[in-house]
Amino acid sequence: MPGAMNRPVGRRTVVLAATAGAVGAALVRPAHAAGFGWSDDGANYVVDTGAQLVFKVAKSTGDLTSLVYRGTEYQGYGGQNSHIESGLGASTVSIKQSGSTILISVTHGTLKHYYAARSGENNVYLWTDKADTSVSATRYIVRVKKGAFLNDEPDSYTYAPTTIEASDVFRKSDGQTRSKHYSKLRVMDYAHVGWSAGGVGLWMVRSNHEKASGGPFYRSLLRHQSADGGGLYEILYYGQNQTEAQRFGLQGPYVIAFTDGGAPSSALYAGTLTTPWADSLGIAGYVPASGRGKVTGVGISGRNTAYPYTVGIANASAQYWGSARSSDGWFSLSGVLPGTYTLTVFKGELAVYTTSVSVSAGGTTTLNTIAIPSSNDPSNAGAIWRIGDWNGTPGGFKNADLMTYAHPSDARAASWTGNVVIGSGETAAFPCYLWKDVNSGILVYFRLTAAQAAAAHTLRIGVTTAYANGRPQVTVNDAWTSPIPAPPTQPDTRSLTNGAYRGNNHTFTYSVPASAWRTDTGQYNVLRIDVVSGSGASGFLSAGTAIDAIDLLP
Repeated sequence: MPGAMNRPVGRRTVVLAATAGAVGAALVRPAHAAGFGWSDDGANYVVDTGAQLVFKVAKSTGDLTSLVYRGTEYQGYGGQNSHIESGLGASTVSIKQSGSTILISVTHGTLKHYYAARSGENNVYLWTDKADTSVSATRYIVRVKKGAFLNDEPDSYTYAPTTIEASDVFRKSDGQTRSKHYSKLRVMDYAHVGWSAGGVGLWMVRSNHEKASGGPFYRSLLRHQSADGGGLYEILYYGQNQTEAQRFGLQGPYVIAFTDGGAPSSALYAGTLTTPWADSLGIAGYVPASGRGKVTGVGISGRNTAYPYTVGIANASAQYWGSARSSDGWFSLSGVLPGTYTLTVFKGELAVYTTSVSVSAGGTTTLNTIAIPSSNDPSNAGAIWRIGDWNGTPGGFKNADLMTYAHPSDARAASWTGNVVIGSGETAAFPCYLWKDVNSGILVYFRLTAAQAAAAHTLRIGVTTAYANGRPQVTVNDAWTSPIPAPPTQPDTRSLTNGAYRGNNHTFTYSVPASAWRTDTGQYNVLRIDVVSGSGASGFLSAGTAIDAIDLLP
């Protein structure tokens, strides 16, 4: 039976709590807005939020088949619906109304998915409960019809005339590259993505990603546009460039939000949304605020204040993170599921401290000041010379920023080849990525004093990820060549060409004997860095690695 179309009988204010640093907001709506309710058109459940949004969900598949806002249809490009992954197919779909909330439940094998509407709101709330790998990835894609929004930003367009890699990287006529993979943003950098035009904003507000994989620095699909329309993504698990095993369980809510063109309410922002109205809806795997705990730290000492610090906790079941306060390192992580976690302090994106922490339902775990030992930060080691700095990213190296939203072959990229002289802008001159088939064999020129040339030294090369087991082998003055190092564990998918340098940070160390150095202090010593691997293809898909820092220690 359709739900009753209730008339407003009064007004009710709901305040959604926000974590420290976020701005709370109140959503004001009638107890039952005029027109709020649902109906059945035979093929779809039709939900009217009583505001300006009407949406439809297919009774046979759980696909979102229509999104009508202010009388305009926004759903659909290429004849496709909006859905989990690429569409679940035959599913069991049901609907119920509980006061001012309508919940649609979708069951497909072991996967459960939910849509919820609240009276008087222009939002669709979504949850996804994935129990196993029967559905390979976990993403929700909102497919937006052609012409609704146009925006030629590097992180949003995939349409271009020439395909240059796989079927998802393209080159425009001006030599710039586009791909749906080029998000530019890490998960921790955004709360919502979307478009605004003509007084209408359509946004995907992300969840807290507690059961996603990859941590705060993960990059993946966010949005794209093509000749047929656009897509907004919530990526909960994606096989590209993963550093962690897949987590299972309920994720959400994430929200499809319509506005008058502005950003969605801060009350919907990731990690700040509490949903007490959902506590009694019977959503599988749902844990209310009362079943969660909190971790706080009074401070972090031993920090390099030139860098931001992030604190993350993770175990096989869940992950959370937050920024440490710049003044003293104070941090707070709320809404945490009970359990024992590994707590990691990151300088930039480089782990510099780990410990264990336990969280209980309804409790707060308070940690005394965390002291980072000086030896944990490789930047604290005195160096004869250093290229870049140890922060877990290739930031500052040649082409580093561009590579988060462009292909290495992009016309805007500086030459990937060229040698480097210590003392002459070496970091900006050194390429952020090295490939076996592109720029292997780069040379670094430097001088040593007589005393330095008489001693053995340790060379360190830090990397953030690698493709096809690419790793550095070094030669000094053609007099000494290092053994080929073993490859560290890294993601086994594309990374350097799809906008992601994030992998598993690793440091290669080389003990260079005194006999390798040139004793004439007027001569340059020459370090050659080659990329070695028995894997990979050609060009930018040959074996490669991303650089964090390179230094020579006394």
